[in-house]
Amino acid sequence: MIYLDYNATTPIAPEVAAAMQPFLGAEFGNPSSDYALGKQARDAVAQARRRVAALIGCLPAEIVFTSGATEANNTVLKGIALSAGKGRIITAATEHPSVLAPCRFLQSQGFEVVFLPVDSHGLVDPAEVRQALTADTILISVMHANNETGALQPLAQIGALAREAGVRFHTDAAQSVGKVKVAVDELQVDFLTIAGHKFYAPKGVGALYVRSGAAFTPLLHGASQEGGRRAGTENVLLINALGEACRLAQERQAAAAAHLRSLRDLLHRLLRTGFPDLVLNGPEEPRLPNTLNVSFPGFSGAVILEGLPELAASLGAACHGAAEEISPVLAAMGVSLTVARGALRLSVGRPTTTAEVETAAALLLNRLGELRRNQGDKLS
Repeated sequence: MIYLDYNATTPIAPEVAAAMQPFLGAEFGNPSSDYALGKQARDAVAQARRRVAALIGCLPAEIVFTSGATEANNTVLKGIALSAGKGRIITAATEHPSVLAPCRFLQSQGFEVVFLPVDSHGLVDPAEVRQALTADTILISVMHANNETGALQPLAQIGALAREAGVRFHTDAAQSVGKVKVAVDELQVDFLTIAGHKFYAPKGVGALYVRSGAAFTPLLHGASQEGGRRAGTENVLLINALGEACRLAQERQAAAAAHLRSLRDLLHRLLRTGFPDLVLNGPEEPRLPNTLNVSFPGFSGAVILEGLPELAASLGAACHGAAEEISPVLAAMGVSLTVARGALRLSVGRPTTTAEVETAAALLLNRLGELRRNQGDKLS
């Protein structure tokens, strides 16, 4: 099978798997224990925290380990809301469900939530953010990179507005960390979400950057792990895996981004040559180097993939399931029904080869030819 769904999840890198091995055996200690075995675990967690912090340019103490992006996003949104008691939250219509769902929940609890529109490329206009800001605003949450189109939002401009207004700013960077440079000070964010399985760590582990002085009410209460911000015994195995994935990302990021971009653009060229009516959903730039969301107008993305069991790709976000429906992201961008129905998200990864991209393009174009012939037979 040719795997072109790296935005859904990535395989565990061999180096990450190797780094996990000691914690599956002899190094099983609880980081809160005072004897040698506990100290080994505590030291491993501390090393992982330093590696995560180094990747995004923050202090180790500003990293809180979580079970993934969903927990991190819920922690910020609900934690800020619980601390404030009331107020306005500003987000975007194209956010991941792990932001949109808690926002809707908070709406049901009496909070005001503004879902900002996006333009035809899926980008938020900072002027819309400025207009939405009021004295009651308690949080802005806008993702860094869209999981379906790869569109990179103008976070630094939004962050400057948040600073000027004295409002906390959160970004879900689950799709961007490990693929492009992410520096919290450049983006001017107070909270940033990381998901390990999006860049070659296992599922079930992530992190939340919390700028020093940015307080919130924790979702989990118990002992004082993670500086009192997330109770529960640390998952040393997965935390160590995330740390190693961050080390690899920092070491290989520039070269990997160039590799991903060349493969993405090759795939785009091949498909456009064979299907001139191809539509790119989202911006040419700024965009993740690995993400290509394209539509084949007049065809169904679901039907295209049904006939290609050897190709793993997505109709949209993996969280949306297999039902054929217009992606909410594409709908928010104003993409027409005909175009949105034929959308596929094709995302490459570090293991992807040129031969796989060429084969995938040929498979897709052959499948489209087959569907065209079937349409012609029905009309004749």
